[in-house]
Amino acid sequence: MPAETTTEHTEIEALDALRTLTGSTDAVFHDGQFEAIVALVDQHRRALVVQRTGWGKSAVYFIATLLLRRRGGGPALLVSPLLALMRDQVAAAERAGVRAVAINSANQHEWDDVRAKLAADEVDILLVSPERLNNPRFRDEQLPDLVSRIGMLVVDEAHCISDWGHDFRPDYRRLAELIRDLPADVPVLATTATANARVVTDVAEQLGGSEVLTIRGSLARTSLRLGVLDLPGPRGRLGWLLTHLGDLTGSGIIYALTVSAAEDTARLLREAGHEVRAYTGRTDPEEREKSEQMLKRNELKALVATSALGMGFDKPDLGFVIHLGAPSSPVAYYQQVGRAGRATDNADVLLLPGREDKDIWHYFATASMPDEERVAAVLGALGDSPLSTPALEARVNLRRTPLELLLKVLDVDGAVRRVSGGWVATGQSWHYDRERYERIAAARTAEQESMLVYQRTDVCRMATLQRDLDDETAAPCGRCDNCTTPWYPSDVTAEASHAATSALDRVGVEIEPRAQWPTGADRLGIQVKGRIAADDKVEVGRALARLTDLGWGVALRDLFAAGALDGPASSAIVDGCIRVLKDWPWDERPAAIVSMPSRSRPQLIGSVAQALSEIGRLPYLGALDYQGDGPVGESGGNSAYRLSSVWGAFSVGPELRARLKAFAGKPVLLIDDRTDSRWTMTVAGRLLRQQGVSAVLPFSLAVVA
Repeated sequence: MPAETTTEHTEIEALDALRTLTGSTDAVFHDGQFEAIVALVDQHRRALVVQRTGWGKSAVYFIATLLLRRRGGGPALLVSPLLALMRDQVAAAERAGVRAVAINSANQHEWDDVRAKLAADEVDILLVSPERLNNPRFRDEQLPDLVSRIGMLVVDEAHCISDWGHDFRPDYRRLAELIRDLPADVPVLATTATANARVVTDVAEQLGGSEVLTIRGSLARTSLRLGVLDLPGPRGRLGWLLTHLGDLTGSGIIYALTVSAAEDTARLLREAGHEVRAYTGRTDPEEREKSEQMLKRNELKALVATSALGMGFDKPDLGFVIHLGAPSSPVAYYQQVGRAGRATDNADVLLLPGREDKDIWHYFATASMPDEERVAAVLGALGDSPLSTPALEARVNLRRTPLELLLKVLDVDGAVRRVSGGWVATGQSWHYDRERYERIAAARTAEQESMLVYQRTDVCRMATLQRDLDDETAAPCGRCDNCTTPWYPSDVTAEASHAATSALDRVGVEIEPRAQWPTGADRLGIQVKGRIAADDKVEVGRALARLTDLGWGVALRDLFAAGALDGPASSAIVDGCIRVLKDWPWDERPAAIVSMPSRSRPQLIGSVAQALSEIGRLPYLGALDYQGDGPVGESGGNSAYRLSSVWGAFSVGPELRARLKAFAGKPVLLIDDRTDSRWTMTVAGRLLRQQGVSAVLPFSLAVVA
């Protein structure tokens, strides 16, 4: 059959499938959709599709899968990054008559059924997470057979492959190796809506370089009405939400930069009568799914979310997206606002930036960059015998999340390998690519500056975003606040301002006591294990606030900023501490106060202890002493190392010991400036319990979270 006739036949089939998928008898392809389908189905090419959210990238791979299967091809493998995305994709595939199944962490009870269906050739497309590709059993037992008969590989959200992508994931880099191992006639499709020229080039090279068909369209979103409103501080932003949330059309998403900001904002809005729920990385998976469905059914006005709600959430009629604080790059911002207005003519997008945004960007940027010393420690700890992640954590000074990220990077680079029972070293040479990390850090800094430019610009905001994504079709949108006039109100009612002030002025965060000694402490010379004895434990403590809180967090971040000078606590800080103590539901009021020693802020801790002593009429017995050199090591490591750094670092001096005798059998309040790992309070509290006090009540100005 001539190529022209083949293409005509494919178009008839594809158009019929499109109309089945959309439920519309007059549906037609968008520019580029059929071109991609032909490249995959008739030419068996490798293609990269970079198109705006809502363009119909999923229609391309579902229709291509259906047509390839009709031609005798094997099942397609779709690598998809989020559970929410998988749920929507499976549902969409069924509408197109494509038999889709997923293997992910949320459906383990279905895995045996999925394997049976694959063996019986009853699956058209299998959805997996990138992490699943390195699950030892899946990688070694199932993937080889699947690859041997795969009909097509689809990489969704393909910007994750690239170091330069705003949501880079090490697991995605394994796909380059998988692609290299595929037969040349197996079509490969990579799709994304958020890629600048650097990411496009990087992904295309990993797909096959010059042979890759790149289909890139305009990223303009004609339904979105963009705006930026600069308000004075968290009170102004929350006050604006309280005043105007009910006026926004439909339902939407309110993005916050931190978990605590999302939770605090959701609580405030609920108390004001708005139907909202928080959605963060700490939210239980079942609660996340419930919240997604409630928003889709318009049972909520909004989800107040962190970036945990991003790629893959599909509500075509989402009416608005509001940001409390700016994401760190225009690329990430475009991806998040792209959730709105996918199937509507109008949707509102408003950014309410905060002066604390840059500090938060810096924290997240540096948290994901392991240093050379810790990389060497991980490689030095691994050998031929498998070590589980918890066991490895006990040998290196890295917390679980950054350790897992580093292991993935080393695994992709071939230096380590995940096997049954844990991780082993491969023996392959590996070097710390300092230049690469420096390039990435520089790129992140440039992206942050671009986000600030977006906020300050007086030209079209949509065109500004398009140019940041290297979209050459950028042109004025005629809708944003710069192309016309501000479309949003800027007033805040007195009632809303008062409610925001009251919410931000709330004090008191629980400090949960440590219940168990960390695994691996004995390897560091600390002979403790298991549960902490009841006679050694501290009670549930309290802190004034989290450093990331919208309200008191601002003052506390200033107080603990790098280079901030030590000094007595302000009257406002002291008043806040007093309010925390008044609301503390302790079983027995403390009889005395003890403070922690401090090299960096002795005046701050001492002044708080002295003030609470005077106002609460509690004797201040003094501070613990440093033992030897005091705490050693840096903050931010894992539990075993954090315990090791403070174990044996404190002592009860003669004067304090003598004073404590008068309070044997009574509770004491233990004061510190900041609480992070909670091991300092645990170790210090144990010392005080050994002096005969009945309970230790930890109190801290800030919780680092």
